[in-house]
Amino acid sequence: MFVITGPSGVGKGTLIRGLLERLPELELSVSATTRPPRPGERDGVDYHFLTPEEFDRAVANGEFVEHATYSGHRYGTLRSELERRLGAGVPVVLEIEVQGARQVREAMPEAEAVFVAPPSGGALRARLIGRGTDAPEQVDARLRTAEQELGAQSEFEHVVVNDRLEEATEELAEIVSRALRSR
Repeated sequence: MFVITGPSGVGKGTLIRGLLERLPELELSVSATTRPPRPGERDGVDYHFLTPEEFDRAVANGEFVEHATYSGHRYGTLRSELERRLGAGVPVVLEIEVQGARQVREAMPEAEAVFVAPPSGGALRARLIGRGTDAPEQVDARLRTAEQELGAQSEFEHVVVNDRLEEATEELAEIVSRALRSR
């Protein structure tokens, strides 16, 4: 299992898409969230979109490997998503925030964790604004959270700086390939 983490807007999703193209044997775990879908997102494909009540029930029933609140919405990795794939011997990629990555590391220390960092705080701000999916106050909230998360880089064995997309994707693919070869 591979945990890809880092602040919102750092390009985790873009890097993971490139990783999956290079290593098609990997599968992306679909996270659950209480946030509303963005334009073009589909339930069960991009996220499992749950109401807050459904999310609470899943937490109470122990259905999550990890879950956290991020920028006012809840996110989590459903245990069933992982068990189905890992049980079939399929290597799984999780795209989660730092708080969740810490929980997964506690529960599954064998997981390889990679922290994706921006080249600078200014670049992160520009990316969050440029993607146009969040209101200005949401961008500010994400940046405040990102500031705290950037301090967590030293907790992770692998750090990929997403400055030049192609180079960062290759670096991530090499980290994952090395781990797959060693198992």
